[in-house]
Amino acid sequence: MAPRPAWKGYLKLSLVSCAVELTGATSHSEKISFRVINRKTGNTVRRQYVDSVTGKPVADDDEIKGYETGDDEYLLVEEDEIESVQIESSHTLSIEHFVDRADIPQIYFDTPYYVTPSDEVSEEAFAVIREAMARQKKAGIARIVLYRRERPVMIEPFDKGLLLTTLRYDKTVRKPEEIFDGMGEEKIDPDLIDLATHIIDKKQAEFDPSGFDDRYEDALMELIRAKQKGKKPPVVQAAERPANVVNLFDALKKSLAADGGDAAPGPKSKASSGGGKTASKSGTKAAKTKAKPSGAKARKSA
Repeated sequence: MAPRPAWKGYLKLSLVSCAVELTGATSHSEKISFRVINRKTGNTVRRQYVDSVTGKPVADDDEIKGYETGDDEYLLVEEDEIESVQIESSHTLSIEHFVDRADIPQIYFDTPYYVTPSDEVSEEAFAVIREAMARQKKAGIARIVLYRRERPVMIEPFDKGLLLTTLRYDKTVRKPEEIFDGMGEEKIDPDLIDLATHIIDKKQAEFDPSGFDDRYEDALMELIRAKQKGKKPPVVQAAERPANVVNLFDALKKSLAADGGDAAPGPKSKASSGGGKTASKSGTKAAKTKAKPSGAKARKSA
């Protein structure tokens, strides 16, 4: 069954427009979902609105949205009144300007949607807009009213169609200086960075999202299957929690060796002899000269 479009309207570039529809690019379906059950009766529990003062259930026909204007004072707004609020972006994705995709910080990206022409008449104009954007290697910036909120969006060529990604408002994004300003400027031994770089080099691979599995949900399913068979839930040995590294030089050398590197231990570092938390120059240089041929060899064989 084809997914239901999240929005239908028009894509507009200057005086060129075509009918399009948005379909969610991701699914929120889960393998495992739980219902709330009455322990005493075994029946499912149903949620119901109740009056906050009388405590009595409220019938569906008596439910209405209210905008708070004061203490316990609300302006009642009907659904059809809300639906009557229409602006251009309620029905039209009008591309305002184009930018380099790389100029948009990743933190502003929110939810992706596929954009496709909604009828045969619109296919030619849609293809022209898409191919022109692909040729210029630009992303379009527009606005759309989605779920009763106008959202800035980025539109870019993707596969045979377009990909629309809603963007977060600047006021909703915490600025990095709010979080990182309290961090000190650490002076790092370049030899330690060199060892860490070799570890990264050994762990390089092609991006393959098919390998992403929800291991927590798998563990939940094992529990459910055991209970269905009347068995005790499997006892899962919790993984040991990592701790702060005391000797960074030794930890990097061992990590490189564990990943197939050739990091032979050199002379003891200051950290390993208890003299400090960073490695001595002689120790790290010995490790570096051993590790480099392995990294070069690995790259050549790849």
